[in-house]
Amino acid sequence: MELAQVRLLVTDFRGCYRFYRDVLGLQPQFEAPDGPYAKFSCDSGSAGIALQERVGMAEVLGELGTAPDGYRSLVVLRVDDLDGYCAQLTGRGAVLVNGPAPMTDRMRVAHLKDPDGNIVELQQWLELRGAV
Repeated sequence: MELAQVRLLVTDFRGCYRFYRDVLGLQPQFEAPDGPYAKFSCDSGSAGIALQERVGMAEVLGELGTAPDGYRSLVVLRVDDLDGYCAQLTGRGAVLVNGPAPMTDRMRVAHLKDPDGNIVELQQWLELRGAV
């Protein structure tokens, strides 16, 4: 089994599309700034991030109007230079809500939110698991 994508169910599709494309710098696999679906690729060929209008998924699930409020997901992106990447993001309009700060002795993190309130965690591994 492999991870195919992380899908975010959003209400502000246009704002989220621009955020993942223009602020985080992810490459859309196809242009779809008006939705209802888009998928973005990361540099290393890992699993992608997809956006889908929340109402569309509610319709698919037969839950239109009953979806609970609150966070719908957490996207985790690993970067080599957390401070440098955070500086780039804030230069493009992102607002950090936490960090950069140590999370463990092996990892530093920073958190920000996209325009729909989804949390994005940026990780920099200082030491890989099992390293001596």
